[in-house]
Amino acid sequence: MQTRIKESRYSLDAWVREIVQWHFDPATGCPFWLDFAKTLDWDPRREIRGYEDLNRFGFFQDEWLRGGPLRRWVPKAYTDRPIYVFETGGSTGVPKSRINVEDFRLDYEAFSATLPDEAFPPGSDWLSVGPTGPRRLRLAVEHLAQYRGGICFMVDLDPRWVIKLIKMKETELAEQYKKHVIEQALTLLRAHDSIRCLFTTPKLLEALCEKVSLKRLGIKGVFCGGTEMTPQFYRFAVEELLDGVYFAPTYGNTLMGLAVHKPLVPEDHFAVIYYPPSPRAMIEVVDPDEPGRVVNYGETGRVRLTTLTREFFMPRFLERDEAEREPPCRPYPWDGVRNVRPFSRFQSRVVEGVY
Repeated sequence: MQTRIKESRYSLDAWVREIVQWHFDPATGCPFWLDFAKTLDWDPRREIRGYEDLNRFGFFQDEWLRGGPLRRWVPKAYTDRPIYVFETGGSTGVPKSRINVEDFRLDYEAFSATLPDEAFPPGSDWLSVGPTGPRRLRLAVEHLAQYRGGICFMVDLDPRWVIKLIKMKETELAEQYKKHVIEQALTLLRAHDSIRCLFTTPKLLEALCEKVSLKRLGIKGVFCGGTEMTPQFYRFAVEELLDGVYFAPTYGNTLMGLAVHKPLVPEDHFAVIYYPPSPRAMIEVVDPDEPGRVVNYGETGRVRLTTLTREFFMPRFLERDEAEREPPCRPYPWDGVRNVRPFSRFQSRVVEGVY
């Protein structure tokens, strides 16, 4: 295990050097980082030699991704490529925007390799009951279905409207909207018996299972993500809601992609444990009062995210989540996170809506 941990760290350091070279090279890099380099009295391409050296950039600022011009984030190497823009949910104001070319496909192809074929049968069709519109999930889940040989059916869902209703204390209207979404999902499930795989959020999964048995409708596997994923919900889903249907919780967002769950074992007592897609993204748990310091294993802290792809370089971004630091495991020889939830110091002002 120690050998695998060392090998993964060696690969991560090599990848960091490659990504920094790419984003700070005038021929391939994006305008934002090329301009940023002009403010430094050192050359990242010469002095960033590994992952720990990324601390020299300081913390990535949330506001850098809010508003335009968006093309300052497009690497020069991709100037002539079609560019997608994906937005965060917008639950904390102006949404953050992230450009994409192929990352959403690459991330979900890697995720596909973690899904057991007996639960997500190749060639089966999918249903996605989650955020649509400008969110990465809309195209990413569809690509996942296509990559595994299926077709993806979709419902319309605008989480910003749900958040607005909750803020206005229109709980009855929010409930009616949720029912509207569930009705769309049920219509598709009953009309297409080729659907064997489902993506949704915890709240919507519970609402769906109140209406029907997914197992009886032929669903084999459920891929589920959202901040409402708790150990209590994990147990509830496995032991009561799904009746043996495979459950794959994930932790993902527009800026990272997605982290996969550690396979369920009794000794974890339904803790929700995630591992990031190293080396393309890394998650650390840091001291909220001293965010340059990673906490010890088992300790609670704020989630710090680093994204490392040719399309997007985001070092040391402090997420609005907290978790416990989890040690490496056999499938994933790098740090993970346990029981991710909204950062407690923000809870009074974050509304999660349908997640």
